Amino acid sequence: MVCRAWRHANFKRMRRGSRLMAIGLLAPLLPWARNLEEIEKKVNEFTLANGMHFIVVERRGAPLVSFHTFVNAGPVDDRADEPGIARMFERLAYKGTQQIGTRNWVEEKKALDAMERAYDRLEAEKRKGARASAGHLEALGAAMRESAARASAYADSNAFPAVFEENAGADLNAMSSADSTNYFVSLPSHRAELWFLMESQRLLRPVFRDFYIERSRVIEERRQSSESGARGKLLEMLLTTAFAAHPYRNAAGGWRAGLESLRPADAESFFQRHFAPGNITAAIAGDISQAEAKRLARKYFSALPPRPAAPPRHVPEVPQEGAKRVEVASSGQPWVFAAYKRPDQYHKDDLVFDILGVVLSSGRSGWLYRDLVAGENVAAMAYAAPSIPGGRFPSLFLVSVLTANGHSVQDVERALDVTLDRLKKEKIGPETLARARTRTRATVIQQLESNAGIAQALAFYHANYGNWRKLATVLDDIDKVTEDDVRRVAAEYFVPHGRTVAVNIGPRDGGGQ
Repeated sequence: MVCRAWRHANFKRMRRGSRLMAIGLLAPLLPWARNLEEIEKKVNEFTLANGMHFIVVERRGAPLVSFHTFVNAGPVDDRADEPGIARMFERLAYKGTQQIGTRNWVEEKKALDAMERAYDRLEAEKRKGARASAGHLEALGAAMRESAARASAYADSNAFPAVFEENAGADLNAMSSADSTNYFVSLPSHRAELWFLMESQRLLRPVFRDFYIERSRVIEERRQSSESGARGKLLEMLLTTAFAAHPYRNAAGGWRAGLESLRPADAESFFQRHFAPGNITAAIAGDISQAEAKRLARKYFSALPPRPAAPPRHVPEVPQEGAKRVEVASSGQPWVFAAYKRPDQYHKDDLVFDILGVVLSSGRSGWLYRDLVAGENVAAMAYAAPSIPGGRFPSLFLVSVLTANGHSVQDVERALDVTLDRLKKEKIGPETLARARTRTRATVIQQLESNAGIAQALAFYHANYGNWRKLATVLDDIDKVTEDDVRRVAAEYFVPHGRTVAVNIGPRDGGGQ
């Protein structure tokens, strides 16, 4: 229930540390977040005839406006024949349109089409395997490179972001979680209309320029994070082991072989299926009137034709009937990832998992640090993530532990079992619960400090719960979590038959610990 869009995307960075804010910072923000009537005075929402939804928060003060576009589709929505295509949309987001980023669209389009025809012929020859002609492959490769060079001659792939830079735009970026794709930027208020123009054109007439260049970069990122990096590789193997059928098993970003087969037509297909106006929420916060935002939204975004979005994928996970385990050979100090099946973010116990995450990993006061790092000295660091890789569907509660020098993964697993068993049997105590509630509330309140954070939070709650007002009630819901809830949920879900453990065991030659 706590907004997870950033949290999912940033998991790969293994961020640590407390989110607890000073009481002085919390005090002025708390009434705004808790009082639904006050929020309703500040927020206006409307839906265009094509289905695109807008949420506007008028906040006078600094002459800035933040924009957040939330597309309710992410890697979980990749089809089997296009693994990794959703992640590509982070890189393809700002490559321009048929008007922006081209010197001559008619000629550029001809060159792009010729490049695809050359690629088709090249792939057809490669599929012959041993029967393929080396000379023919070389000639076809040269033809494709020539077409790509012609297309590049007509393109300026940096033109789209340059427009924002020239108009004092800040924080232009794109990111995807397992469940969504997000685009955001902030502009001076006297340049606000620029976003309506640029974003509507990007959604109406996108051109996926430099597709193969960006595909190569995604593959290289994968090589560095998942194929060469111990934690990335371990997370990937954990997901594919924990989920037998559900698409969350592929949420790490697609396998190399699948990425290498992606084509611009796959991007166009994903875009047409999921970037329908009715699947998009735009949230705007800052120095802009509600009337002006509505006028500009109608002026620019009404041109987007209505079309149905692809229905959410419903692939029930196979019931887990016993503990799972996977060992990955890699260099470096061993990690232990222990993941437990948990329900989706709409379940009544969702916030209890957030509280459990804070109880376990809230700095030096967290149970993981106290027991595994400072107590048993079996871990160098340890922390918990309450919902990996996403929240729209049943997911995983993950505990990650880096083993300390001189200790084995078995030492870590034994100590971790003791700590989790205590959560099932003992009450955490009123002080620990109060601290966990405060830190969980801070996760929500922290977003409300800035226009960008407010826009992101409102878009998230509307897209995921059908009503941004969930943001205003979540703080009260956090306070309703009890010690008995924590103990009950730990006992129900931290069980062997719902657990998947992934460990890296040292280099392939059998070295390590």
